[in-house]
Amino acid sequence: MNEDLVVVYTAQGEFDETQVRSFLAAHDIPTSTRGEALRHTHGLTLDGLGAVEIMVAAEHEATARQLLDQAERGEFTIES
Repeated sequence: MNEDLVVVYTAQGEFDETQVRSFLAAHDIPTSTRGEALRHTHGLTLDGLGAVEIMVAAEHEATARQLLDQAERGEFTIES
């Protein structure tokens, strides 16, 4: 990802990060991260420590934000 990157989500912890990155990847949106090293060494996510920013290429920003907004509203479900 050599393009300009835009933060579309700030995850609190590795589980949150993994879910969001996997969700975007499932929609063909590659991601990159920038975050606090403490989350890996100590597992901290207290008061922003351990937060990680999930970034996408500027060209994918609108789609990524739309998908994340839809997910937040509960528009995605898993059919059984």
